[in-house]
Amino acid sequence: FSYLKKKILNQQISSKGVINLAHRQSKWTPLMQMSANLSDITSIRSFFEFRTLDPEGAVFYGDTKEGQDWFVLSLRDGIPEMQIGKADILVSVKGGRKLNDGAWHLLELRNEGKFVVLEVNNKVELVVGLHSKLVEDDLTGKIRLALGGMLVDKQKLFHPFEPEIDACIRGGHWLNLSTTWDTDSTWEPRPCFSEIKKGSYFPGTGVAMFNTSDLPGLKTEEAGITVEIFGSWTGTMLSLQSTGFEYILAVLDGNKDVKEVQLGLKEGSESVALPREPETLTFTILKHSLVVNSVTELEKESLDFFSMWKKGMLLTFGGVPGDSEKAKSTHDLRGCLEKILVQGQVIDLDRALYKHTAVSSHSCPTEAMNELT
Repeated sequence: FSYLKKKILNQQISSKGVINLAHRQSKWTPLMQMSANLSDITSIRSFFEFRTLDPEGAVFYGDTKEGQDWFVLSLRDGIPEMQIGKADILVSVKGGRKLNDGAWHLLELRNEGKFVVLEVNNKVELVVGLHSKLVEDDLTGKIRLALGGMLVDKQKLFHPFEPEIDACIRGGHWLNLSTTWDTDSTWEPRPCFSEIKKGSYFPGTGVAMFNTSDLPGLKTEEAGITVEIFGSWTGTMLSLQSTGFEYILAVLDGNKDVKEVQLGLKEGSESVALPREPETLTFTILKHSLVVNSVTELEKESLDFFSMWKKGMLLTFGGVPGDSEKAKSTHDLRGCLEKILVQGQVIDLDRALYKHTAVSSHSCPTEAMNELT
C-alpha cells in the first residue's frame, strides 16, 4: 500500500501518559521503545495500568545484549503469558486471571534474582524462574524496552502469537527511568475511549481488508457462503472486489431505515434500496447470485462466485479501498460492529490483510451507540 510510510523513530512520548497500543502500522515493530545504560538502572521493576477486551497480543518487551537476552509479556486467550530467551534456554509460561474484561488493571513486572514476577492488582499471578550455566549476568551495555511489539525476530518465540492488540496503558513507571518513549514520526496518537464495550469500531475513516482465500470457505452449495454482521452503523458496510467486478453495500447517511446496495459491474452499474433489518445484516454468496437479508440483489450466470471466493477476492469492511473516484465518493463506515461472522466463525480484524490505524478491532466507545440511535 503506497500510503504506508517508512518508519523513522524520532517522536517522543511521555512515559507516564495514556498510550493506545492499537493504532500502529506495522505488525511486529513496537509502537514505541526506549533504551538506557544498564549502569543507570537501580530498580528492575516496572508497573502500569492496562485495559483491553482483546484476547491476544504483545504488551511489554525488554532485552539486553542487543536482543541476545529478551523477555516479552503478551496475552493469549486473555491470560498473561511470559516468554524469555536467554543463551540456550527458551521459556514460555501462561497463567493467572484473564485481563481482557475491559477494566483497568494494575500490572507490575519485577526481577527477583533469577525469577521474573508478574503482579496483577497487587497479587502475584505468575512467577518464571530461569537459569543458564552458559552465561553470567552482565550489567554493562544497554537495556531496551518496548510496547506493543518485539525488537527481536518472531522466529525466536517458543510459542508464537499474534502481536496486534487493541489495548490502552496509562500511568507507567518503567524501571527507574524518566526517559520518554521514541515512536514513529508518522504515528498519530489517538485517545483511549473513556468507557468501552465489545465490538469493532469504525469512526468514519478507514477500512479493514481481507483476502477471501484466507477466510472460511464453502461448505455446501445450497447454503452458500454467509457473512453476518451485528451492530449499529451508517455508511458503507462492505465492498467485494475482483477483476472486472465490484459490489458495494451501504446504509445511506441520514436515513437509518434504508440500506443502499450499489452494484458496480464491468459493463455498467446499478443501485437498489431495500428495508434494513435493525442491528443485523446477512450477506449470502451463492454460486451465481448475491443475497442480502434473504433478498436476491444480483444474479449473474456468467460469474462463479464460489470459484472467485476460493481464488481470492478483496472483501473490505468499512468502505471501498484505493484512491479511485468511487472510493473517494463513498462514505466510510461509522459505528460499532458487535460481531462479524463468516461461515459462522468470528472474524478478528487484527488478522486483516490491512487495517487502518483508526479502526479499533476489539473495543467500541459506549457513547458511540448514543450518537447512532
